[in-house]
Amino acid sequence: MLEALAQAEEAVAACADAPTWAAAEPDLVATLDAAHRIEQRLAAVKLAVIRELDGRGTPVAHGASSTAVWLRERLRLTVPAARRLVDLAAALDTGNPGVRRALADADITVDQARVIADTVATVHATAGAEAADKAVGVLVDWSGQFDPTLLRRLGTRILDHVAPDLADHAARAALDADDRRATRDRHLTLSEQTDGRLRLTGILDTEAAAVLRAALDPLTAPSGSDDQRTAGQRRHDALADICRLALRTGELPENGGDPAQIVITAGYDTLTRQLSAGALDTGLHLTPEAVRRLACDAAILPAVLDGTGQVLDVGRQRRLVTGPLRRALVLRDRGCAFPGCDRPPRWCDAHHIRHWADGGPTSLANAVLLCPHHHRHVHRGEWTVRLGHDGQPEFVPPAWLDPDRLPRRNQYHRRT
Repeated sequence: MLEALAQAEEAVAACADAPTWAAAEPDLVATLDAAHRIEQRLAAVKLAVIRELDGRGTPVAHGASSTAVWLRERLRLTVPAARRLVDLAAALDTGNPGVRRALADADITVDQARVIADTVATVHATAGAEAADKAVGVLVDWSGQFDPTLLRRLGTRILDHVAPDLADHAARAALDADDRRATRDRHLTLSEQTDGRLRLTGILDTEAAAVLRAALDPLTAPSGSDDQRTAGQRRHDALADICRLALRTGELPENGGDPAQIVITAGYDTLTRQLSAGALDTGLHLTPEAVRRLACDAAILPAVLDGTGQVLDVGRQRRLVTGPLRRALVLRDRGCAFPGCDRPPRWCDAHHIRHWADGGPTSLANAVLLCPHHHRHVHRGEWTVRLGHDGQPEFVPPAWLDPDRLPRRNQYHRRT
């Protein structure tokens, strides 16, 4: 086996160096099909090897806590991906041999094999070996037409074709199996990037996915005609909005005896002159502009240091816009006060019109409600925020947007 694989590797390496630009389009399509078939055949070999190593206990003998952990280190996989390989290898080895043969013959893909193995196992438990054999043939045939997602959906009614008298019971069993699989595979991974950002990857079960969509969808619509964010950026900002709302509730579990909160550390000169950067309590850094914007939020505690690093002031939430003052602000603005925005009060930050670091007081006359998107927008400095003669907030646009710079107000909340 090893010698044959070495020869195959040499052949593939030669193909990798071949100039694709010189090939005719029909040849490229045929090459894609051939590469795909080889990929599935190799997957069948890899799964068989994984199953044998797992059965021999080789990973544990090498000091790993499990085969999945060993595969993670050996093949540089994530643990969920490694665990799926181990599970599929076991399913192909102990389940219906027709699934393993279909993958080795490149009649199905690895993802389709996983779907078929799961479905056939349910059919076998419900209707017996004969129905399971029939199910393999039907599902393999369907695999030539349907992707894994649709194949799994069709598989919930496979007994309509192989054992109609048991179809209803099997459908319920398949649904239960899907639920168990979703519970098993659910995960969320936070991968910290070198610049402090996070990459989110994961799989949500059906219920969590519905909850997330219900929370995100109302916040992902453009917030106005000036909103130039992409759909992905709006989803990013919506997730941040939801987290801010959770921090504001005061109902999150305490962490080390303190309520959930963020601490930003910055030198006083840094904060007032907008030089250098601030540091989160996690050790990551923010621009002074971001520090000044976040300092408006009641869920942020600004810790201001002098030149020697001594603490001059640790802001308390009660000295920011909270309690009766925030309630008065909500009654006045009724939501984000930026023109055209419909975000409700619970999604909004309390912005200091004149920043507290510049001597601005924490008062109703110096505050305005802004959603996170428009809070960032205002902190860029192009728009001027002020209270009109009647005490209502108004926004003066930059000259490039309106040469006359006529003040604008939010009419949405006035209508509602």
